Amino acid sequence: MLTLHTADLLLPVGGEPVPGGAVLVDGDRIAAFGLREELTAGHPAARVRAWPGVLTPGLRQWHAVWLLRRCYFPDPREAGELGTEMLRPESLGDLAAELERDPGRRAGSVRRGLQQMLRHGTTAVAIRAGDPLLAAPAARLGLEAVSYVGGPGILLDGPSLDPFVEGHDLAGSVHRPLTPGGRADFAVFDAPDEAALLERGAACCMATVLAGRLVHRRR
Repeated sequence: MLTLHTADLLLPVGGEPVPGGAVLVDGDRIAAFGLREELTAGHPAARVRAWPGVLTPGLRQWHAVWLLRRCYFPDPREAGELGTEMLRPESLGDLAAELERDPGRRAGSVRRGLQQMLRHGTTAVAIRAGDPLLAAPAARLGLEAVSYVGGPGILLDGPSLDPFVEGHDLAGSVHRPLTPGGRADFAVFDAPDEAALLERGAACCMATVLAGRLVHRRR
């Protein structure tokens, strides 16, 4: 079934911004992108998902290994004790030793961390394909595993869930531009244009589409 994702502004990267743009998805692939009116007229039977804000290619998280292996993402049931935000290594205290003793608890943190990345518009993570802790849960979610060769160094205050912190601009943060025939990986952000998006950061992600599937939608 064809699905048409429309937004106030389409930022395909590598091409001009398209006000009132849309991406036509066929299965897990991008069939076409361009003006909403033209794609709607050419494919009247397509299911339409209309989003406010900007639609961009999916983002790449260079430091997934550091974030998932060294930080902890609390379970909602731990909110009273640990809060709800990601805990960095210096904040773990005795929990660091507990995670070493309890692989299941670390695995749960990894799953929650990957979900947090989806909530930041991430569709590709830099991990080793055979990593026993990270590769399987990433693959189950549909996240694309990519090489981290050539990635940026670790920031002094540690990596961020927001890929824009490392990529600095949209072109430097996406995994690949939107391409007809390419995998349908993209995200929608609550911002009117690229400048506002970079100022607000990836936490303003409203929706993430991974291989044609809507895997995150802000409620």
